[in-house]
Amino acid sequence: MRRICAAIGVAVAVMMTGACGPRQASVRTAPAVEATLHFTNNFPQPVNVYILQNGAETLVRQVGANTTENLPVRGIPLGTQVQLRAVTVDGRSQIDSQNPLTVASTFTWKVP
Repeated sequence: MRRICAAIGVAVAVMMTGACGPRQASVRTAPAVEATLHFTNNFPQPVNVYILQNGAETLVRQVGANTTENLPVRGIPLGTQVQLRAVTVDGRSQIDSQNPLTVASTFTWKVP
C-alpha cells in the first residue's frame, strides 16, 4: 500500500512539474494608430503638403488642383502639435497654418 501511495505521489509531482513549467507565449504589438488629414486644395494648381514638427519638414503628399483628399499622416503620434504647409508646385505661393494643430485620428485643413 505504501508503494502504491508513493508511486501515486511521484506521478502527481511529475505531472505538476510539467504543468507549472515554462510555456511559450506569443506577444504581439498593437498596430499603430494612423492619423488622417482631410485636406482641401482650392488653388487652381497642385500643391505639396508638408507637416512641420520640431523644425523638420516632412512631405505628406501632392494634392491636385481644386481637390479634396484624405492624406495618411504616418510616424507622428496622435496628440502631437504640428504646423502644416502647402506650397504650389511652381513655388510661387506658400501657406502655413496660422496656429499649431493637434494631430487627431482625423483633422482638417483647407487652402486658401
